[in-house]
Amino acid sequence: MTEKLSERTTRTEGEWRQKLTPEQYHVAREAGTERAFTGKYWDNHQEGTYHCVCCGAPLFESETKFDSGTGWPSFYQPADAQNISEHSDRTYGMVRTEARCARCDAHLGHVFPDGPKPTGLRYCMNSASLDFKPKTGGQ
Repeated sequence: MTEKLSERTTRTEGEWRQKLTPEQYHVAREAGTERAFTGKYWDNHQEGTYHCVCCGAPLFESETKFDSGTGWPSFYQPADAQNISEHSDRTYGMVRTEARCARCDAHLGHVFPDGPKPTGLRYCMNSASLDFKPKTGGQ
């Protein structure tokens, strides 16, 4: 069971730039994307929880991660649906559903309707927007 978000996290752009690497800032704060098969978590098979790199909100559990063949970490459901906000993204001549952190509005990636059961969804996320915390013996 993951924690629910209780309050929004806000920082100035300067504070985000200080906290994040240039790649993390570009992806999470400017809605960029990393190249496929280059992020540190696309092929991660450890047990644990993926958190927002900006504010630490719990976003995805390793049990819901699957190999989508896309080169980005993919999950079939969030740890808690309330921790992800979805928005219409019409950039690059496409209509997609953008996934953002509900606490700090960080861009995470996109949601597609071509995932596995039980949800049929594919949350295609950027490693640069995530911070993985491995499961420890006490969890």
